[in-house]
Amino acid sequence: MGTELTIKVKSNLANKYKEGYPLITKQVMNDTSALEEGVLINLVDENHAFIGKGYYGKQNKGYGWVLTRVKAEKIDQSFFERKIKAALDKRKSFFNDKETTAFRVFNGEGDGIGGFTIDYFDGYYLINWYSEGIYTYSDHVVTSLKNLVEYKAIYQKKRFRADGKFIEEDGFLAGERGQFPIIVKENGVNFAVYFNEEAMVGVFLDQRDVRRTIRDKYAKGKTVLNTFSYTGAFSVFAALGGAAKTTSVDLANRSLPKTIEQFSVNGIDYEAHDIIVMDVFHYFKYAGKKNLKFDMVILDPPSFARSKKFTFSAEKDYKNLLKEAIAITEKNGIIVASTNSASFDMKKFKGFIDAAFKESNGKYRIEEEFSLPQDFQTIKQFKEGNYLKVVFIKKLND
Repeated sequence: MGTELTIKVKSNLANKYKEGYPLITKQVMNDTSALEEGVLINLVDENHAFIGKGYYGKQNKGYGWVLTRVKAEKIDQSFFERKIKAALDKRKSFFNDKETTAFRVFNGEGDGIGGFTIDYFDGYYLINWYSEGIYTYSDHVVTSLKNLVEYKAIYQKKRFRADGKFIEEDGFLAGERGQFPIIVKENGVNFAVYFNEEAMVGVFLDQRDVRRTIRDKYAKGKTVLNTFSYTGAFSVFAALGGAAKTTSVDLANRSLPKTIEQFSVNGIDYEAHDIIVMDVFHYFKYAGKKNLKFDMVILDPPSFARSKKFTFSAEKDYKNLLKEAIAITEKNGIIVASTNSASFDMKKFKGFIDAAFKESNGKYRIEEEFSLPQDFQTIKQFKEGNYLKVVFIKKLND
């Protein structure tokens, strides 16, 4: 990289960056029209004192990330290798766990470089790039991995197309091509994963602790409704925990074969469970009409979703989603309310829960709560990075 750009940070923002805030926001970048993705940026305060150095890379969160607060530190191959090595060292216990062979080994800004993540799947490494800016450093990242780990293969997914769509490509970078699906383990449970299909691989690794808790503490003998079920991961864990029956509901057509596959790789008879392709909101209406009730309802909607009829935004609509769930949850039943929206915190989320029960004239008790698991490293200077909020709620008898 040649030129570096110097940007003066207004005094009202400078302190935030001096304290370690990593995201370069729109307020800092006045005119980005002529900027090349990946260009290095020196942030200085109004007295021209150095604050930090980062790169320009536009993604949905902001305009780039601060990488170092040491003026003399070079952003080169060895910089990336040091950061990735430190991240791998922090995950030693995961690498030694025979029961879990899928986890995150590099979590963006939580491990010191925002804009990309690396996940591990039983010897395969998958890099997700979230901006063209960070992708200009891809050689550094890939070379670092090659130097640091033994691998079956390295794959990548580019998630930064201008229209927000995923870039379709095979993604194979090094090693030997995988035969898909690859079967990985999570707390002893099998998952079939694919790196060569769409943006998703088939499982969200950040819900690991929640799935285990459902299996080990809540599922036995229960009827379980899993909404926005994707590939049915929660349903599989509930079934293995002895659930009487699971019902998985998702609007995507592919959720049916994908859920059947996840049941099958665990030796579960999927025909003993219901897998329904339907808009979740329509399903709530149907369940209400039929007077269906469940012992456990799992709500893990996307932060934002659009179907033909309407738009769902977690911030605006989660309360109403909860009210729908409360109506079809048995007394003393459990609602697992989850959101990955970074636009509000746990306090506000609990406010939605409280309002939903008040408006439903119901009483509840919070049993336990979760945020990101240990491999999804976060930093306290960037609260938004710890986006996952999961609350186990007991619906009490009135």
